[in-house]
Amino acid sequence: MKYVSILLLFLITSSCIGGSDLYYQTLKKNQEIPSQKGQLDHSKWNSLLKKYVNEAGFVDYDGFKKEQNELKEYLTYLNLNSPQKSWSINEQFAYYINLYNAATVDLILTNDMPESIKDIDGPLGQVWLKKYILVNDKEYSLAAIEKNVLQKMGDPRIHFAINCASYSCPKLQNKAFTAANVDALMGQSAREFVNSDKNDFSNPDDPKLSSIFKFYTEDFTQTGMTLAQYINQFAETKIAEKEKYNFKNYDWSLNKQ
Repeated sequence: MKYVSILLLFLITSSCIGGSDLYYQTLKKNQEIPSQKGQLDHSKWNSLLKKYVNEAGFVDYDGFKKEQNELKEYLTYLNLNSPQKSWSINEQFAYYINLYNAATVDLILTNDMPESIKDIDGPLGQVWLKKYILVNDKEYSLAAIEKNVLQKMGDPRIHFAINCASYSCPKLQNKAFTAANVDALMGQSAREFVNSDKNDFSNPDDPKLSSIFKFYTEDFTQTGMTLAQYINQFAETKIAEKEKYNFKNYDWSLNKQ
């Protein structure tokens, strides 16, 4: 069992998950992503989100199912309009965040809305390694989009913007990311998640953090910040510096209304 776990970890974190051929740019040191007009049309996805995702981020999957063809049309649009070198980094962030979120909803609908996304099978039993997302007519997995593209783009706020269809995940925003709003909406997503019940800051000297901060510690501290410093950028209640934090159990139940 130990060796199976090590193999799974290797597969999920190594380039063998695919996605290394997808085009993306990385942020330069201290680079900001200013608001700017984009060239992609995310209005179809935006309309679906407005209808079927509430302000708390919970999803009406039964309603979404009735318009799954609209969702698939949007995913086809993204497939046919893959990122190009001429695109701004804002456009690329918006594309890959929306792709991840829309493909996740489609995955849940296609698999008859299971109690948990983890109930869906994939290579080595890992749904994250299931290749079903089309970009330029080539199949990719959720892990490929997250780990070999979004994480490498260099803004850890993506961890608050993408949604894994689970209760403990950051909420699914009920509006689409665009080149114009991606910086502001990633910032909003970070503030909402940090200050939500996914973390417990009732005792700021001994907070209980979301396991997301355990899963991706290296991303949050890559600029030299401590984990507390990163969190406190967004936290209404500032937490103490600690050598070791306690983390809340992750609830993988479906984020349904």
